[in-house]
Amino acid sequence: MPVPATQPTENSAASTDLQDNQAIAGPFVAQAVDFLARQYLPKIEHCLAGLSDEQIWSRPNQASNSIGNLVLHLCGNARQWIVAGVGGAPDTRTRDAEFSQTQTIPKNELGALLRSTVAQVEAVLSTLDPDLLLEPRLIQGVQVNVLQAVFHVTEHFSMHTGQIVLLTKLLRNKDLGFYDFSTGVPVHRW
Repeated sequence: MPVPATQPTENSAASTDLQDNQAIAGPFVAQAVDFLARQYLPKIEHCLAGLSDEQIWSRPNQASNSIGNLVLHLCGNARQWIVAGVGGAPDTRTRDAEFSQTQTIPKNELGALLRSTVAQVEAVLSTLDPDLLLEPRLIQGVQVNVLQAVFHVTEHFSMHTGQIVLLTKLLRNKDLGFYDFSTGVPVHRW
């Protein structure tokens, strides 16, 4: 004999929504942290390690940015959107300074700044309450929610990581060997 279906109550629907949010939010945030800290950061560090300070701060032309400028920009963006915008720290970003910097910052200092920024982002995201993903935030004068902020920083970091990788390949005139394809399956080397 079939069991009669029950209608969900308002409380059970809200409970299911909360469970769905938590089931999605955790993996989403964990994947964002993985991309930022364990995929993009090591690639940028590898690029910095293989270049001189002069190469890091050289610009292909006046309309382009140096690798150093791109690293400063990644730090500024991630701090503004995640550390300040999501985490509540003061927003002290001066975006134009990220691009106007022409004095050499040694690569070890630049790398330390990037590592520190990614660690701050990871700290904010690792303590993020999944229920806050849809909470609104005003970042860079734009109304977004926390999920959009995390997604923005992840895709933004990816885009500029690709630019840094390309510039490094052009400057070094060689493949950077991020992957081993000898078994037919790509294996990360970073």
